[in-house]
Amino acid sequence: MDQDKLAKLRARYAGASGADIHDPRFAKVAAGQFQGDRRKWPFSDVATFINAPYRPEALSQPDLGGLDVAIIGLPMDLGVTNRAGTRLGPRAVRAVERMGPMDHVNGTAPFNLIKAADIGDVPFRSRYSLESCHEDIEATFKQIVKAGVSTLAVGGDHSITYPILKAVGEKRPVGMVHIDAHCDTSGPYEGSKFHHGGPFRQAVLDGVLDPERVIQIGIRGGAEYLWEFSYESGMTVIHADEVDRMGLDAVIAKALAVIGDGPTYVSFDVDSLDPAFAPGTGTPEVGGLTPREALAILRGLKGRNIVAADVVEVAPQYDATSNTAQCAAQVLFLELCLIAEARAAGKGRP
Repeated sequence: MDQDKLAKLRARYAGASGADIHDPRFAKVAAGQFQGDRRKWPFSDVATFINAPYRPEALSQPDLGGLDVAIIGLPMDLGVTNRAGTRLGPRAVRAVERMGPMDHVNGTAPFNLIKAADIGDVPFRSRYSLESCHEDIEATFKQIVKAGVSTLAVGGDHSITYPILKAVGEKRPVGMVHIDAHCDTSGPYEGSKFHHGGPFRQAVLDGVLDPERVIQIGIRGGAEYLWEFSYESGMTVIHADEVDRMGLDAVIAKALAVIGDGPTYVSFDVDSLDPAFAPGTGTPEVGGLTPREALAILRGLKGRNIVAADVVEVAPQYDATSNTAQCAAQVLFLELCLIAEARAAGKGRP
């Protein structure tokens, strides 16, 4: 080893603490993490989404306490068509103790860019009525949107995205990057049009989602015959097997071309991932994306006008490893990074 180099390294680092970081990019992030040479223990205190500050009182304030992003749980699974249990998703994702503070690929440290907090869960009136739960979601999100605050939601089943879109897209329809195993554009079943298999058909018909600016990625399984509306309305559908043939760069390029520069919602169903990685979900489909592929697609959206996002369909009781919640939390953090970059660039407002 070069002795001069070793001497310089010793002079700089031999007496340094873990908080002594010299690279300006990393030092700025570290400054928000250390007190002296101590960092907050990841396993201490009450768990919050991706270690965000806990601010449940913000929902009672007209300006939501000056937040840029409200992270909120929706523990509701009355719209499922297969295995129930995603009402426990928000709690499982909150329990993931090591997340952030920086995305090493895009170099985004969201809490350095914007003010975000975990504001608790949507206050539901009834655990038995799907319709009233959707009304409560819509009312809560309209209040947040009115304050100019972006939303980051954790479900719950995928039916929650319909009332969220009614709030986020009320003033003008939004585009959407939808990563999922299923298109979720089917029609009413058994007297209900609000189930988790059809939120995006309803959002288009309500005029809050622009189908020409929607791309659905990772689609697969035996329910293809139910997704006619996706094609008829002009949505772009990329099946999981097409991801392999196209390659990730082409998938990302297609997504960017579809959504353009307009306001865009990101919806991530954890069943988009192969059940080898995320078995804890209500409607698993083999042959899905890997977590690395999903994260790469999300990172490719950096710089676009992402106004809100969600992660849904985590059912932790089907996964003894907690890996499904780990994947969901990492996706949630990347979605926060996307919104933070947009807000910092003067975009990203709902």
